[in-house]
Amino acid sequence: METNTAIKILAALAQETRLTIFRTLVQTGEYGLSAGQLAKELNIPNATLSFHLKELTHAELVIARQESRFIYYSANFTTMSALLSYLTENCCAGTPCSTVEICCNKKNS
Repeated sequence: METNTAIKILAALAQETRLTIFRTLVQTGEYGLSAGQLAKELNIPNATLSFHLKELTHAELVIARQESRFIYYSANFTTMSALLSYLTENCCAGTPCSTVEICCNKKNS
């Protein structure tokens, strides 16, 4: 991962509502939630949610898919894993440190 990409991702997460949305989608798993479900669960107005989802999608942290007339959003676990790898690639002064395994399905891209 390039530094500019990491900065874009971290900037997208550096806002309370977007961080809450992303964490909720991570907890939900690969199927995700519809925009309506997400708005209701987090008590966020639709227009506000749409703005934040656009920012998260632009940073490639969220994947949108349409099913019938609904749009479902899910966390992009591939991007999340790449960011975590980038942040920890030179940790522990070159000595092996305990690794954190991410138990997310790698189907998301």
